[in-house]
Amino acid sequence: MYYFDNAATTIKKPKQVGEAIFEAVTSEKVGNPARGAHSYSIDAFSAVYEARLKIASLFGASDELAVAFTQNATMALNIAIKGLIPSDCHVITTVLEHNSVLRPLYELSQRNVNLSFVNYDKDRQCLCYEEFEKLIQEDTRAIVCTQVSNVLGDIVNLEFISKLCQKYNLLFIVDGSQGAGLVPFNFDRLKVDAFCFTGHKSLYGPQGTGGLIVKSDSQIKGIVSGGSGNLSFSKKHPQELPDRLEAGTLNSHSLIGLSAGIDYVLDETPEKLWNQQIKLTSKMREVFKSMDSISLYGSDTQSIGTLALNIGQVNASDIAMLLWDEYRIAVRAGSHCAPLVHQTFKTIEQGMVRFSFSSFTTVEEIDYAIEAVDAIAKKIR
Repeated sequence: MYYFDNAATTIKKPKQVGEAIFEAVTSEKVGNPARGAHSYSIDAFSAVYEARLKIASLFGASDELAVAFTQNATMALNIAIKGLIPSDCHVITTVLEHNSVLRPLYELSQRNVNLSFVNYDKDRQCLCYEEFEKLIQEDTRAIVCTQVSNVLGDIVNLEFISKLCQKYNLLFIVDGSQGAGLVPFNFDRLKVDAFCFTGHKSLYGPQGTGGLIVKSDSQIKGIVSGGSGNLSFSKKHPQELPDRLEAGTLNSHSLIGLSAGIDYVLDETPEKLWNQQIKLTSKMREVFKSMDSISLYGSDTQSIGTLALNIGQVNASDIAMLLWDEYRIAVRAGSHCAPLVHQTFKTIEQGMVRFSFSSFTTVEEIDYAIEAVDAIAKKIR
């Protein structure tokens, strides 16, 4: 099997991730963190705290207690968007966003929050950055955007947006689902209000892990409440970070696995992992550019290891099925939960075929995929 759906989840993990999870589950030492004075609870608390430290280190955040864990980036984005953005205001976002950003923002319309969208320039192969400042209104309170497009692989210029947010005193919320662990990111330097991440993609942790980083003095409101392990007689959920954003038992065993995945990323460095993917993407892109029947989407230069394409007018799902049935190549086809991208490229009906790589993708696998796509393109022609 040839796996090119790493933007959905990386299935090949560093060896130490599986070993860490196995040890956590079978050692009979990992209890419920912060739920007792015995070693089982203390050891679990220490393991979770270590994971917070590693997240803070990787993403340039000075306060590990401002790292809150969730089950995925979608929950983290819901907390950030609903917990930070006030009612009766205006918010700017982009057409590159995943539904994990769009749907929570659409829900805010019930609180009289109005949205504006920055468009994508297909000729320049980037967002129309000049639109950000033009869209700012008197009641604009936030910019919410992705770090990397999950469909195109395009890297968004967060430096530019950060400066704009500082200039106009706007909240800055970033969806780091695709870039976390791959594209270098510094939370403190960019003065981000919330950076949301998932653990099961380029951090090489297990599914069911994710979280967000907020500022130490953040006024963010939690959207869940319940068991916290402390202040049990209070009718209100604890307001200290990270407790304010976490409720109930954390996924300690998986967070231990995530911690091991972060060790791998820190050892290899995001820059090295990113450069590995860029070389593979560039090779595939250059070959496909020479094929008349193939349409490519997104940036040639500012991207990660993700490539979106179509072959003629054939439905993307049919291409994906051919790749799987005849070549055992796994890709993602369709709309990828990013409807505005497909409105922009007029691929609502056709969809796109997405190849996405990881640090374990090889040159040989790339060559095989190129041959398969070429064969399908010739057959269709």
